[in-house]
Amino acid sequence: MTFEKSKKNLNQLVADLSQMKLILHKTHWYMRGANFLFLHPLLDEWMDEIDEQLDQVSERLITIGGSPYATMEEYIEHSKLTNEKGNWEQSTQERFAELLDNYRYLVGFYREAVIEADEEGDGVTNDLLQGHQNALEKRIWMLAAELGQAPDIY
Repeated sequence: MTFEKSKKNLNQLVADLSQMKLILHKTHWYMRGANFLFLHPLLDEWMDEIDEQLDQVSERLITIGGSPYATMEEYIEHSKLTNEKGNWEQSTQERFAELLDNYRYLVGFYREAVIEADEEGDGVTNDLLQGHQNALEKRIWMLAAELGQAPDIY
């Protein structure tokens, strides 16, 4: 089996996770205000989490015969996440709301990719993606709670 849907979805995740890491990095650099000393290192952990997912997704793509995007141009061209230029005017609450929207997109995409991997009989990709989806759902819960919202994942 060639797992064409899995290859396509994994490469989409390569682009989206690469873009998400940049969005997190921007938030990390441009954050100011209350709780900075706590939040700044926390974002390092979040970037590490996304970087680990990116590495695992890319390695799975290579394992099933795909070729992951590997340039900034490819990430920008294919990612469905947008990344605006950094600025000092945004509050931490606004930055976290942006992160929450992006995490929700990623969870939705993981959900769709899990279904398609299952349809193709690609159980290994399915398992990998479900684990990542679970981790990001927890991140959504925490971010939403910080913003005084319900997770609204489903």
